[in-house]
Amino acid sequence: MRLHRLSLHAFGPFGGSQDIDFDALSSAGLFLLHGPTGAGKTSVLDAVCYALYGGVPGARQGSGLTLRSDHAAPGTLTEVTLDLTVGGRRLEITRRPEQLRPKKRGDGHTREKAHSTLRERTDDGHWQGLSRSHQEIGEEITQLLGMSREQFCQVVLLPQGDFARFLRAEDTARGKLLGKLFDTSRFAAVEDRLAELRRAAEKQVTTGDEQLLALAHRMQQAVADPSLPALVAVPGQRTSSRTAPPGGAPLAPGDAGLAEAVLTWAALARSGARERQDAAAVAVRTAEAAHRAAQQHADATRELAGLQRRHAAARQRAAAFEERGAEAERLRERLERARAAESVVPALELYEEAGRAHRAAAGAERDARDRLPADHHSAAAAELAALERTHREDLGSLSAARRAEQRAAGIAAELAGLDREARSDEDALTEAADWLAGWEARHAAHRQRVERAQEATTRAARLEGEVAPAGRRLDAARERDRLAGQVTGARARLLEARERATAARERWLDLKERRLLGIAAELAAGLAPGTACKVCGATEHPDPARTTAGHVDRAEEARALDLSQRADAARERSERELQALRDALAHAEADAGPATVAELAAAAEDIRRSFAEARAAGADAHHAREALQGAEREHGLRSDGQRAAQLRVTARTARREHLDAELRALEKELEQARGGAATVAAHAARLERRLTLLADAAEAVRAAESTADDLAKAEARLAGAAARAGFPTPSDAAGAVLPDAEQRALRHRLDAWRSEEAAVAAELADPQNAAAAGRPPADPAAADTLLAAATRRLRETSAAESAARTRCAELDRLSAQAAADVRRLAPLREEHHRVAGLATLVAGTSAHNERKMRLESYVLAARLEQVAAAATVRLRRMSGGRYTLVHSDARSGARRSGLGLHVVDAWTGRERDTATLSGGETFFASLALALGLADVVTEEAGGIRLDTLFIDEGFGSLDEETLDEVLDVLDSLRERDRTVGIVSHVADLRRRVPAQLQVVKGRSGSAVRHRTAGVTG
Repeated sequence: MRLHRLSLHAFGPFGGSQDIDFDALSSAGLFLLHGPTGAGKTSVLDAVCYALYGGVPGARQGSGLTLRSDHAAPGTLTEVTLDLTVGGRRLEITRRPEQLRPKKRGDGHTREKAHSTLRERTDDGHWQGLSRSHQEIGEEITQLLGMSREQFCQVVLLPQGDFARFLRAEDTARGKLLGKLFDTSRFAAVEDRLAELRRAAEKQVTTGDEQLLALAHRMQQAVADPSLPALVAVPGQRTSSRTAPPGGAPLAPGDAGLAEAVLTWAALARSGARERQDAAAVAVRTAEAAHRAAQQHADATRELAGLQRRHAAARQRAAAFEERGAEAERLRERLERARAAESVVPALELYEEAGRAHRAAAGAERDARDRLPADHHSAAAAELAALERTHREDLGSLSAARRAEQRAAGIAAELAGLDREARSDEDALTEAADWLAGWEARHAAHRQRVERAQEATTRAARLEGEVAPAGRRLDAARERDRLAGQVTGARARLLEARERATAARERWLDLKERRLLGIAAELAAGLAPGTACKVCGATEHPDPARTTAGHVDRAEEARALDLSQRADAARERSERELQALRDALAHAEADAGPATVAELAAAAEDIRRSFAEARAAGADAHHAREALQGAEREHGLRSDGQRAAQLRVTARTARREHLDAELRALEKELEQARGGAATVAAHAARLERRLTLLADAAEAVRAAESTADDLAKAEARLAGAAARAGFPTPSDAAGAVLPDAEQRALRHRLDAWRSEEAAVAAELADPQNAAAAGRPPADPAAADTLLAAATRRLRETSAAESAARTRCAELDRLSAQAAADVRRLAPLREEHHRVAGLATLVAGTSAHNERKMRLESYVLAARLEQVAAAATVRLRRMSGGRYTLVHSDARSGARRSGLGLHVVDAWTGRERDTATLSGGETFFASLALALGLADVVTEEAGGIRLDTLFIDEGFGSLDEETLDEVLDVLDSLRERDRTVGIVSHVADLRRRVPAQLQVVKGRSGSAVRHRTAGVTG
């Protein structure tokens, strides 16, 4: 990192604008930054730190408002600009903190937000903007410098009071800084990776052990033998890095000897299970023999009991038959009488039918006579027939009168119809008159509706031409917004492409420069004895140049050049893509105009809505015209209807007069024919009712006389049939009749009686039943009890034998699975043991790591040895050869060793801690250490080159001789093109250091003055 220029505006004590040219100050390699106390010497370093990191060092950190100068004019903004080269790139950083400024309009102040910009100088000398983001700029600078703000202030700025912090820092703090500077994260990553592998292997082993213990617990549940010992560790076994539990202790996943203990216990469990299976098999065979004997005894007892029950039941049934013998005889006699009465049944049914018919006819006769007038109740059949003929003659004489009455009713109905027509025509005339009275207003309304629809049609045609352009403007606006987003993305991609192209070009130029530096070795590779050198022409080559580490050959340079050219081509493609998007965006902006998408969408929606409304209104034109024509047609129809109704009123008056005359003539004729009734029809209906009653009564009398003759004949036939069947009277024959179902039931009862009587006789004659009856009574319950006990015993022993067999099979299966798991886990256990040992070794926790030093600390200790060696070269000169810095890896108490620093005093020959140095000795020892650290970092491949260092105070603690030696050491740094800025107010330094930057304070603020090689400004 090299500083070129620093510009300050209203920063800290500087009220105006100040420019500091570090290139001019750095030409001598050593310059002095001096001035009175409080002038702002440290503020210059604060400005450098603020430009890089956006903050000031240490306790001086604060908000942006504290960075603003109290001497600045109200309109001058606080700003810091730093021009520097870092990582081979020329950058310019500008930062403005958050601050208050006067309002542009009105009184008072407004808050100005913080602002940052980062620019890079291109090959053609122009500055190219890279970023305006505080976060992006901070990340970029931190990545390029490889240090945080605190580390930068400790290694590069070395501010007041913190100069010896690194020298006296704890091992942990010193290790963090060295790890950042030398990029030892890969060694820490190795530690983390090994720890991760150890945890993963341990997890696999633990998981496998958990599965193995789960199998062991399943075997314990399967064996269910409390006499077996518990599953414990086997002393003397080791299968993992974990310490084995004491003998007899419960096992846990990861414990040593777990696999052997599980397999040993499984073998013991299988042996016990097989013994219990054999004992269970013997018990089953014994129970089966006892069960067969009990089954045979129970069967014989049940058979004897059955024979005894059959013989006893037969004897009981025989006694019952003897008691019911009279009943069987009575049933046989009843069945024989029913069979004899079957021949009387037809005559009996005929007699009953004739009786029912006679009773029905007699009842009908009584009903018919009751409906006749009282003087005709006892009339004979002939008298009733004569009265019927008389009424028929009177009814025939009323036919002409009926027709006249019907005509009169028709005339009355017609007159009523004429009245209704008259009322209807009157209503029609009134309605027509009312409708025709409002015709002119309705006609005008219809015409106005037609005119409005025609106007809407014209407006819809005009709006239809505006819908498409509005839609195109809206699409163009959406395309404009979409392209704006793509332009932003393309701009970001172009910026990334430029950064990649710049990095690729810088890498190619760096490789080219390194190749040119080592071109001698490349040319020497083509030399041969006796061949002339292409450079000097000599044919002898006693000491040809040799390639060194990091040598760049032609192929590597060509690859870098190819990568740079491809990156340039990608940048050009990104530029063309961005230009094409910008052209498309300009075209879209021209089509869409300045309006937003929301505004254009609202306008387009208004046009579409107006068009839809106008089109809907215009669509009513056809209906409006049809409504007008319909109204005109209705006007004609109503006018015609009015005239027709008037003509019907005139014709109806003449018809009414004719019908009234005809009705009066008919009324005179009907008055004589009604016979005192209201109407001829009523008089005829009365005659018809009397005629019907007389006819019904005559018919009922004749039917009663006929049914009486039939009943007498049926009674005579029934008496003859009963005598022939052997019954004294017909009633005796009727009582003996039985239905077919009852006869079948009696026959079935008699047949069953005879069958059961025969079966009982057979049972009593059976010799086996008789022999069983002579034996003592059997006891089936006792035999069943013995059989149930034998069955229960057999079931229990069978279940126990099946469980033992299942237990053995399950133990065999689980044991085989456990043995397979043990074989599968063996390589994992070995891998875990190996990885765990290596992880603890690099982590410093292994017993083999005697100093308890981590791998990263070990690497940093080697770097610290280099730093101490580089610092010792200058420390010897500064201390007159007295002090030497050495690295110490000794442990302090329980802490780990690795990053200690001691000094060796040549006067005493003893090594002691750096805390025992005096103030001046601490200053030049720390200075030597810082310079040595910068040298090692610069020489380290991939390290950060620190070309500029600032030393803030501490020189006042040195005597004159030591000060000369320190300045000689600092002056020697110019050999490596390094610049050291000394910040001090020691007067003797102004005489010894010619290049100076003086800070002068005044009432209007401080100012800086340059003094280089006799030039003051």
